[in-house]
Amino acid sequence: MLSPHLRLYMRNPTSIVSSLNYKLSFRNLTTTTTITPLSSPPTAEDDAAGLSNHILKLDSQDLSRYLKSNSVCWTTDLVNKILKRLWNHGPKAIQFFNALEYHLTYAHSTTSFDHAIDIAARLRNYKTVWALVARMRKRRVGPNPKTFAIITERYVSAGKPDKAVRVFLSMHEYGCQQDLNSFNSFLDVLCKSRRVEMAYNLFKVLKRRFRADTISYNIIANGYCLIKRTPRALEVFREMVESGVEPTLKTYNVILNGYFKAGQIKEAWQFFLEMKRRKCEMDVVTYTTVVHGFGVAGEIEKARQVFNEMIGSGILPSVATYNAFIQVLCKKDNVENAILVFEEMLKKGYTPNPTTYNVVIRGLCHVGKMDSAMEYLDKMKHDECDPNVQTYNVIIRYYCDEGEIEKSLKVFEKMSSGECLPNLDTYNVLISAMFGRKRSDDLMVAGKLLIEMVDRGFIPRKFTFNRILNGLLLTGNQDFAKEILRAQSRCGRLPRHFRL
Repeated sequence: MLSPHLRLYMRNPTSIVSSLNYKLSFRNLTTTTTITPLSSPPTAEDDAAGLSNHILKLDSQDLSRYLKSNSVCWTTDLVNKILKRLWNHGPKAIQFFNALEYHLTYAHSTTSFDHAIDIAARLRNYKTVWALVARMRKRRVGPNPKTFAIITERYVSAGKPDKAVRVFLSMHEYGCQQDLNSFNSFLDVLCKSRRVEMAYNLFKVLKRRFRADTISYNIIANGYCLIKRTPRALEVFREMVESGVEPTLKTYNVILNGYFKAGQIKEAWQFFLEMKRRKCEMDVVTYTTVVHGFGVAGEIEKARQVFNEMIGSGILPSVATYNAFIQVLCKKDNVENAILVFEEMLKKGYTPNPTTYNVVIRGLCHVGKMDSAMEYLDKMKHDECDPNVQTYNVIIRYYCDEGEIEKSLKVFEKMSSGECLPNLDTYNVLISAMFGRKRSDDLMVAGKLLIEMVDRGFIPRKFTFNRILNGLLLTGNQDFAKEILRAQSRCGRLPRHFRL
């Protein structure tokens, strides 16, 4: 049985949750914990999970020695799987990648470089990003259009769209010529980040140079639909026809989805009927869009009718269709009916994916059936469908909402042990929960969670830093507050008004 308190180690890279006990001395907060490597390191026969967990336990020197050993046959596929598993511990992932680069019998592939570049860019470590690009060129494995798509997407998500444009326009300087595919990829990056006006202006300037096609127009139309500006999406549709570019079913599906996103249910239904009248060969995406759209609007019976109509017309639902239907039943109807559809899906031979399980688990959590949600988590593992960070975050969030902090910490402990590393949302939820209970010891836990966030490459908000600092100062934990300030300084977010 778990104790109601949490013991956190400041420098253990695998997990700050070692046991549930607050009785710690906080005098040596800056001391690095020494970790002894496993007596029997994983071998080539072990899976990526075991190797990832072992790597997490090694410091930089031990990691270099381990990777130079011949105990594991490193392959591109294995390295990529490990990089993905270390995704939410960016510094360790980059450390692993760099340490392996000079291995005697292994050489990094283009895809491995792309993974490392994506991780470094997520950390906003742009110096490392461009150093990796230079190494790719030196080893003649890139960069390629996908590499630049990754870099531009990360610049856009970091609020640097102008920099992303400059990177796209300078691709040729790195030996990678822009073409229609790379142009479309960049437009898609801008549109999905809701910078559709920037994308459209770029599209107008460069559409002749790259000979914009149906995909180009669809991307721009979808961008306007994402910000609920369906009239502008229709204008792009008309521009497309006037330019002599033939709309496809994808084009119609984009507009249909745009109406539903904007809450224009009547217009969406009329557009769907118009597609029928024009005898468009509607596909599973068309019907899934309508099912989900009516479901979100609370018109469950209408969604069910369209779902049945799809099957009646000979179009088999996809896993995505079932996911959409299960989701709307959980949100707008009741979770029991959603589970019936889930079971029907299994009987028909469909294999649920993590999204399927996640919507069921979220639905069960929402109605307070946490035990059932945990049973589905176990079922998910039994069915060899690995839970992802969203799965765990849902459970942690609902446990926190119910005041079951210890249970949420137990789930977090499983994640931190390497089962599925926590992300920024995980930490934010737990830190907020610590403040919800208003216990002085919880502030120490919140502080340690924050320091682990920084160690794993996440950048907490200034509000989070200041909230924890204020709490620690008010409770007399000045020494620990200094450690928080040092962590904040590493993120470049040191507030001038704090003087200890």
